[in-house]
Amino acid sequence: MTFESKEKQALPLTVNSLGQPTVVIVIPARYGSTRLPGKPLADIAGKPMVQHVYERACEVQGVHAVVVATDDERVATAVHDFGGRSVMTSAEHPSGTDRLAEVMAQLPADIYVNLQGDEPLVRPGDVQRLVDGMLADAAVAVGTLCHPVDAQEAQNPNTVKLVVADNGDALYFSRSPIPYPRDKEHVSYLKHVGVYAYRREVLQTYAQLPQPMAEKAEKLEQLRLLAAGLRISAFEVEPTGPGVDTPECLERVRALIMGTISVLEQKQPSLADVRLVITDVDGVLTDGGLFYDATGEALKRFHVRDGLGMRLLEESGVRVAVLSGRDSPVLRKRVADLGLSFCLLGVKDKAAACQALMQQAGVTAAQTACLGDDSIDLPAFAVCGLSYAVPDAPQYVRAAATATLSTRGGFGAFRELADAILAAQGQEDVVASASGYSRLMSQMAQ
Repeated sequence: MTFESKEKQALPLTVNSLGQPTVVIVIPARYGSTRLPGKPLADIAGKPMVQHVYERACEVQGVHAVVVATDDERVATAVHDFGGRSVMTSAEHPSGTDRLAEVMAQLPADIYVNLQGDEPLVRPGDVQRLVDGMLADAAVAVGTLCHPVDAQEAQNPNTVKLVVADNGDALYFSRSPIPYPRDKEHVSYLKHVGVYAYRREVLQTYAQLPQPMAEKAEKLEQLRLLAAGLRISAFEVEPTGPGVDTPECLERVRALIMGTISVLEQKQPSLADVRLVITDVDGVLTDGGLFYDATGEALKRFHVRDGLGMRLLEESGVRVAVLSGRDSPVLRKRVADLGLSFCLLGVKDKAAACQALMQQAGVTAAQTACLGDDSIDLPAFAVCGLSYAVPDAPQYVRAAATATLSTRGGFGAFRELADAILAAQGQEDVVASASGYSRLMSQMAQ
């Protein structure tokens, strides 16, 4: 499909006269965004972001129309100015699927493709694969996309994973890493890409479908469709470029489109590359409680599994640094017992401290991971390649981290990350087998 002129877009849509299924690509583009207000109109290489998505959608063959669904006149005006077509929708829709149902009432079609307006790097070929798959099999009620990810990304609850049957149909979607690697072998993960294609009949009945327990628990609306017995076919594509959720994402996408960085250069840091782990103390290595004796000395409770995890990393070539806003003899004793040489206590500027520790360890930011639980750790998150929050940290701290651990501070949170690093670096046997642990046990401490 070629990019349509303003004059052609001004004409009303008509039903496909050839008797083939009619396909419409709908691009939701809400103006309001908590992290990036006015996101659809953000300038990228001289064009609003939504225009990049629109023009790529227009390259997909066999599509009857491309339309932007928005709740703001400013977006509608911008779309009109570049020659596109838009429809106004309510700002009150609880989900993107409900918004599509409103568009359906204005634009008759057989198949509706939901293509997010914050994906300016979307590949037309990926959307083409989705459209072709829907046209090839009338029994598929819903289509979507997926691509492989590594074990580290699979741990991120913000990355939705899925398991598919041999015929490509989705069996389940989850924020947890699925399938569960019981024997740690022969496991591969698929990431769900949030591009959907729906048949008209699905959208007509979606609002009447009951919300199942799984959807309420996972906060994934596609589970409502699976629970209703609908067939969702997942078409595998190559790993996709980043979308735009934050100002930092926007700058990265701008650099990619302008060619100032390559797709390889924008690759995110990985646990497989980590050579230094910087950990906070109170709320991470402890539960955050402070016990004072009669002399005013603060006592802390540590977890032995964290101590063993630190020694396992150190003996496996990954340095561990303790970084705390507080200082105490108890903490210094704990660090000494574990034989850790990197330690900065009583620190207020954790960004500068992390950079000093990286220099001391001879590593880059991309090779560094940090753990934290409170606002004092946010500067550390900003300068380290990977950052992790404990699950009982405030929501805004968890939102700033690369990922959130599942274990609370003081109950083995550091050990959870240590095990993930060892697994990502092919050294999981030192914790998962007697022979592996035996190689290092003489150097262990808890």
